[in-house]
Amino acid sequence: MLVLLAGIFVVHIATVIMLFVCTISNVWMVATTSLKTASSGLWLLCNETCVQLPVNKEDEASLRAVQAFMILSIIFSVLALVMFIVQLFTLEKGKRFYITGGIMLVCWVCILIGVSIYTARFAGKMLEVGNTHHGYCFILAWICFCFSFITGILYLVLRKK
Repeated sequence: MLVLLAGIFVVHIATVIMLFVCTISNVWMVATTSLKTASSGLWLLCNETCVQLPVNKEDEASLRAVQAFMILSIIFSVLALVMFIVQLFTLEKGKRFYITGGIMLVCWVCILIGVSIYTARFAGKMLEVGNTHHGYCFILAWICFCFSFITGILYLVLRKK
């Protein structure tokens, strides 16, 4: 049982770190040409230098929503980690980690909404030169989506022994 708790804790910490990296870094979409590589993220467009992401008026609200949901997912993931530690020391034997699981599933929903909006509105449209593909931050966000769902469900079914 201790090994299972430790494993869930490690996956949860990895999810928090990956959420920080994919939200802060600017490699959601990458365009490669024969001369150079450009990347865009949630905040900046980077060529040789980084400038603020140019977004037209109808896409600005969508970009702000993606930014907000990714930040909310970080907040809920950290909050779930703190609640897990608190419940680990205060929860009676035989009880389940319902609060931690619920908060982690809220994090999962925030990631789902944020990455889905980005996929629908911005994937392939931000960089219109060269051959575009998804960057590592986009892939990390979907991995965090899977990890947060798995840890959220495991917290709900896990009993303290």
